[in-house]
Amino acid sequence: MQAYWMRTGAEGAMLELRETAVPQAGPGQLLVRLQAASLNRGEFLVAPGAPEASGWKQAGGEGSGLVVSAGAEVSRFKPGDRVMGRCAGAFAEYALMEEAETLAVPDSLSPDEADSLMLTFLVAYDMLVIQGRLRPGEWLLVNGVSSGVGVASLQMAKLLGAKVIGTSGSADKLALLQGLGLDAAIHSRAPDFAAAVLEATAQHGADLVVNTVGGSVFAENIRAMAFEGRLATVGHVDGVLHAELDLEALHRRRLTLFGVSNKLRSKAQRAAALPAFEADFMPHVAAGRLRPQIDRIFDFEHLAQAKARMEGGAHVGKIVLRMA
Repeated sequence: MQAYWMRTGAEGAMLELRETAVPQAGPGQLLVRLQAASLNRGEFLVAPGAPEASGWKQAGGEGSGLVVSAGAEVSRFKPGDRVMGRCAGAFAEYALMEEAETLAVPDSLSPDEADSLMLTFLVAYDMLVIQGRLRPGEWLLVNGVSSGVGVASLQMAKLLGAKVIGTSGSADKLALLQGLGLDAAIHSRAPDFAAAVLEATAQHGADLVVNTVGGSVFAENIRAMAFEGRLATVGHVDGVLHAELDLEALHRRRLTLFGVSNKLRSKAQRAAALPAFEADFMPHVAAGRLRPQIDRIFDFEHLAQAKARMEGGAHVGKIVLRMA
């Protein structure tokens, strides 16, 4: 089969298309012929402190397709079923999915939409529901609201009955997202939005903040938060890993700070939230009330162009790679 391999170094992420053996499903695994896979910004970033050049590994982290075969101990799926989920090496013709991290694709979703749902919406579910405890009527602030996770957070928050403020350096992106329910748009890339957040919320502040940007906006987020506000850090695309922390504000306003990453979690830990997510949100997906926002679809051979669009920050929502 054809599969993309990737390594990261000082020059960024390098891609190489190779002929690779088709994997075999082990216990609890599904072999899936992929129909589509989506890009995630984090997989192309060079981790701080990483070696000058990493080793080659298969690229891609989530996809959708048809089950070809099932390993021992698999009980929920059979060959021919449409599935979506996390899978290492998703930029390929075939890949393995863990049954515990896989969901059936509702009839309402196309393969391009199905491959774009799992990672961003599960991250949003972690931030907004599990850790963020977002309640109806509360204010959510999303830095970089046009990113894949940002758009998913906006969509999920509106289903939860919250009000959403988004920041972006593009007025056109903000205008597009107002069609998805964005309540207040702040056109800025600079850490200068706290006053606008307080004005939009009648001086209440943001009850929950989703920081997809990084350290450059951290201190401003603290200034924008409400009493007993929560701050989720989900990325650092700005490359800024250190920031000022106002301990007086943290203490006096009883703030909560938490991180959102799956890099150190076990398979069991990653899969633990799936049943609740499926019960809470998949009915909305099946009914068409919740759909991934697709920015652009690229053919399999054009992964380099898809990666360039993501790294250039031109997208709103998810970028999809469609298999032949």
